[in-house]
Amino acid sequence: MLRLLSGYIMKTVKFITLGCKVNQFDTQSIRERFLGAGYSEIDNGKPADIYLINTCTVTHRADSDSLNLIRKAKRENSRAKIIVTGCLTELDEDLIRQAAAKVIIVKNKDKEKLPSQGLTPKYNSRRAVLRGLSLRANSISYFKGHTRAFLKIQDGCDNFCSYCKVPLVRGRSRSRGLDKIVSDARQLVKNGFKEIVLCGICLGSYGKGLSSGKNLVDVIEALEKIDGLLRIRLSSIEAGDVSDKLIAKMAGSEKLCPHLHIPIQSGDDDILKKMNRRYSRKDYLALIKRIKKNIPEVAITTDVLVGFPGESECNFQNTLKLIKEILPLKVHIFPYSPRKGTLASAKFNQRIDPGIIKERIARLKDVAGSCSLEYKKQFLNRNMQVLVEGRSKENPAFWQGHTGNFLEVLIRLDLNLSNKIVTTKLRKLKDDFVLAEIFH
Repeated sequence: MLRLLSGYIMKTVKFITLGCKVNQFDTQSIRERFLGAGYSEIDNGKPADIYLINTCTVTHRADSDSLNLIRKAKRENSRAKIIVTGCLTELDEDLIRQAAAKVIIVKNKDKEKLPSQGLTPKYNSRRAVLRGLSLRANSISYFKGHTRAFLKIQDGCDNFCSYCKVPLVRGRSRSRGLDKIVSDARQLVKNGFKEIVLCGICLGSYGKGLSSGKNLVDVIEALEKIDGLLRIRLSSIEAGDVSDKLIAKMAGSEKLCPHLHIPIQSGDDDILKKMNRRYSRKDYLALIKRIKKNIPEVAITTDVLVGFPGESECNFQNTLKLIKEILPLKVHIFPYSPRKGTLASAKFNQRIDPGIIKERIARLKDVAGSCSLEYKKQFLNRNMQVLVEGRSKENPAFWQGHTGNFLEVLIRLDLNLSNKIVTTKLRKLKDDFVLAEIFH
């Protein structure tokens, strides 16, 4: 576990991340500071001296997965220092300490202080500078294991949806300064990244807490000026934050990808009201129609929460109907999970039978699959650019990548295409993918 470097003992560290793109960004930022301080990262089955586990608590399943990974780290090396950070630490320290004794718990607000707790070896920052690593909190220079880099521009949420624990553990909405965002983006491009995904807990609220008056469109316009950055993609954005200005920017931009992930959660007005979602079914449908009118090729992806307390078959049918109307490329489906401290957990007790939830999820998957197929068919035999991200894990003979509108594409070719943007002709649908060939 211990390695020698220039006469010093180098300690090993493993990074384990659960949850959203923001959490993945946070881990990358912490990783760079650990490596800059002289730690050696390992990601194989061998035990490490230190484990950094960045947890998630958005669902009961996320809690369980986080706790299981803490136990696994303890089994792998009982003498290791285990640092637990992320959203589970905010309200559930007791569960973490039950999972493993003597863990080091670091709250979200203190992530930027890592490595700390007496962990930092006697190295100086020169090593980090020589390796091009970022030592600044909430900053990155590369993104391990990814061709597309996730760049956090915002954190926290002010929406307080009745089912959601995130505002309780992430805090109020706050934004990074535009200069810091641009600096990170330039470094990422310098290190070979052609696509950057802008992410935040509530991405569309970017600008809150800033005196500059800047908003999300301002961030996009600043990044568009960076030579070598070929694609800018948005992560999840709330319906109320998709402005006409943003739609116009996407319609006219050569770099902003025509893809919007806009959570629905439910297609029924009664359920939306109980969820404290700030739009109606009619509002959402009107927004999607307006987007598609201005950006005909746009891909809509979305989230749906199934089994909210009191959800009737009629309520669920309204969700199915709305999905069919908007024709999304992909639907992320989640069963309702009561979260401690939320309004829904305290107020709404009419729980749905787990068997009914499972059956509804299966029906929704069928509808979502049909919508995805119909959306993708319109692009067959068309020429589209693909950012190739690497060999397909499921189909190693193929290269895998995404079009600007987020179609997953497989290309069979012997040449090395990794991290290249290539022009392809989309030929055939295969499972969740589109088979393509290089266009000459």
